[in-house]
Amino acid sequence: MSIRCSRTKHPERQGCGAHSEPAAGNARAAVRFARKQERGGALLAVLWISAALAAIALSVSTSIRSETDRAGTAADGMRTSYLATGSVDRAMQWLFWGTAGGNRFFDYLHYEDKPRLYFTYPSGDVVVEMMPEAAKLDINHASNEDILRVVAAVTGDPARARQITEGIMGWRGGSGSPSTDSSGQGSTFQPRGASFEEIEELLLVHGMTPELFYGNYVADGEGRLSPRGGLRDSLSVWGSLEQFDANAASPALLEALGASPAAATQMVQQRARQPFTDLGQVAALGIPVGRLSLRGEHLIWNIRATARLKRPNGAPSDVVRSASAIVKLVMPPRTRRLDPIKLRVLRFYEDAWSEFAPIPVSAPAAPTGVLLP
Repeated sequence: MSIRCSRTKHPERQGCGAHSEPAAGNARAAVRFARKQERGGALLAVLWISAALAAIALSVSTSIRSETDRAGTAADGMRTSYLATGSVDRAMQWLFWGTAGGNRFFDYLHYEDKPRLYFTYPSGDVVVEMMPEAAKLDINHASNEDILRVVAAVTGDPARARQITEGIMGWRGGSGSPSTDSSGQGSTFQPRGASFEEIEELLLVHGMTPELFYGNYVADGEGRLSPRGGLRDSLSVWGSLEQFDANAASPALLEALGASPAAATQMVQQRARQPFTDLGQVAALGIPVGRLSLRGEHLIWNIRATARLKRPNGAPSDVVRSASAIVKLVMPPRTRRLDPIKLRVLRFYEDAWSEFAPIPVSAPAAPTGVLLP
């Protein structure tokens, strides 16, 4: 006896078991496929959210690390600046105490014996350079030719050197042509026909740039960078006209006096190791010594301190700062010889960066000054 399935009698039914089982299997497969798609989409969303959170966390950690490093560098820079400015004050005291005579402090009458002082502190090392301002050219009274030679040695451009020299002479005498700015308009700072009161006024002269005034690095024919000092290292309102100190004169001034660039560089390197005590040593380098000197009673000094911080492990840090002051020893009048000598601070610079400033080391190989405790 066979059983037949009749769909016409019960149309609401989906069919008998033989026909309904495939349909139910297809429905279950569709449900499983839909669930798999839902699980895949959720997993993909979780992965994208995790990647976004990881990127945000990386960005935040990088910013925090950068801010921490920046804050640490700023703090180290401030500590190093305090070392430099404090060492300038200490060197001023040594200069003042040295007027009483003896070799215990800095003797300004025999400064060629120790033109540098080495200060050692628990937090860093400092090199203090004692440089007489007479080692620079007097910008207010120097001749046109001397100024032109110095400016040409710094700029390396004769046309620009003539332009700046004309601006300097015009500033001093008021006869220079009015300067113009980059827009062609007349400059607000016109030659006033008076002496320079501060060497920084040189920045207002037509054709002058901060690179020429403060110094810069220049590339040679092979692309190597070498330091070139600025005009502030060669000119001063308290400078000299005839005799310049051989242990402190800038390379540009030496070139203006007739030395070749190679001889000037060799002289600077040699006096950094050991100061000159005889002009014969200078002449042996091929440098004219007619306007150079090694001794003199200099009363105006440029004290420049370059400090370098120490790391907690005692190793030298990469943070270096410089400060300087220009001071004057005021001697008593002839009618009152027993009056004490006074020290007057003429200028103080919290930032005295220079390409030629020596970087302190923990133990100088060949000290040219006094190693202080």
